[in-house]
Amino acid sequence: MKAFITIEGNDGSGKSTVIEGLKKVFAERGVDVVFTREPGGSAIAEQIRGIILDPKNTEMDDKTEALLYAASRRQHLRETVLPALEQGKLVICDRFIDSSLAYQGHARGIGIEEVYDMNMFATSGMLPDLTLYILVSPEVGLSRKTHQKELDRLELETNNFHKTVYEGYLKLVERFPERVVLINGEKTKEEVLSETLKVIDKFLNK
Repeated sequence: MKAFITIEGNDGSGKSTVIEGLKKVFAERGVDVVFTREPGGSAIAEQIRGIILDPKNTEMDDKTEALLYAASRRQHLRETVLPALEQGKLVICDRFIDSSLAYQGHARGIGIEEVYDMNMFATSGMLPDLTLYILVSPEVGLSRKTHQKELDRLELETNNFHKTVYEGYLKLVERFPERVVLINGEKTKEEVLSETLKVIDKFLNK
């Protein structure tokens, strides 16, 4: 069942809820799945995550931010993702390269191609086998975030920034139709989880 699957979405899309649901389902099935996240997912990568998302780091340059994500991604791959895949395991990751393309490439204005090339260097050309993009409108996503007590540096960005991130993700859906599958994140939690599982099961059974 070796595969690398990523879950993507703009802030407030419900990724975390879906992933918690997937953990329960695969545990009940007795399937050994490695669940991980970005930025982070390994000791050094988690330290880089702390720098990137710290709300105090308001002076961070956009390209510095993109480079830190790529560095964290490289370390995460080496320490967590690749070893698990080499053992024949299924790896499900909360965010990966598409987040950098949408957030830093498109929303920060660095350029999708520039950030793509940067990450192809960092990952030695590795892309996920399957990516599920949980789609919610920026308005819905941001309204969900108002209930959180603490927001990280990117979550605290302007509404316009988050709308641009959303637009960036839609560009990626067009660019990678063979890899990215859209999931309607505005349905009920149960429906979103069910739809996500159907897509994953169909992919794994091919």
